[in-house]
Amino acid sequence: MKKGIHPQYYPQATVICTCGNTWTTGSTKPVLRIELCPKCHPFFTGEQKIVDTAGQVERYMRRLERAQAQPRKKKEERRRKRLERRALLVEREEGQEVAETAEGEA
Repeated sequence: MKKGIHPQYYPQATVICTCGNTWTTGSTKPVLRIELCPKCHPFFTGEQKIVDTAGQVERYMRRLERAQAQPRKKKEERRRKRLERRALLVEREEGQEVAETAEGEA
């Protein structure tokens, strides 16, 4: 390792939160000041609130339902068309077989 390029490591660096909670950890700075910690962050304290502004969740759920319904309609339409094409092909092939048989007998 090169000498003089690495920052100094403080094994007993103090972390100070705005709520007053403090603890020690290892860092390249002797004192760390933070705004949130596990003692005061809403996620960890259970005070987290899910904010549904202007019904975004309901709008998303409606969109999701519509999106799931449409592919089914399209899929059914494609399936119906595919079956119709197959039926037409079968009819044509049967007609050609009859014509070939009639030509062979004549």
